[in-house]
Amino acid sequence: MSAELSHTCLFTDSVQRLADFYGKILGIEPVVYGEGYAEVQTSKGTLSFYNVEEQNEMAPGSAQSGPNRAMILEFHVSDVDAEYNRLVGMDVEVVKGLTTQSWGNRSFYFRDIDGNLVNFFSRVDVGN
Repeated sequence: MSAELSHTCLFTDSVQRLADFYGKILGIEPVVYGEGYAEVQTSKGTLSFYNVEEQNEMAPGSAQSGPNRAMILEFHVSDVDAEYNRLVGMDVEVVKGLTTQSWGNRSFYFRDIDGNLVNFFSRVDVGN
C-alpha cells in the first residue's frame, strides 16, 4: 500500500471565519465551497475546514468543534522572527514566544480563533 497525507480537516462552527483566519496568517487565499466547507492549499498539503453540524449529519456523533488539546498544526516558514512580529501585530494569542530548540527549530506557538494550537518554525544552525 502507498499512502500520502493530503488533507488535515478542522471541524468548526464558523467555516468562513476560520478559513479567513488561516488565509490571513498563511498568506493564501482560501477556496470556499459553500457555507460548509473551505480549504487553503499549501505546497505540501491542504488544510480544510468543515462545518461540524454537517459532519455530524453525515456521521452522527463523530465530531465536535472547539479547541483540540491533543494535536498541533505545524508550518515551516522562511523567517520565523518576521512571522512572529507580524502575527503579534495581528493580536494572535501567543502560547510560547520565540525559542530555539536543541534540534535546530526556532519556533513560536499560538492559538487559532477556535483555540487550536499552531506552531510556526524555521530551521536554524545550532552548532551541532
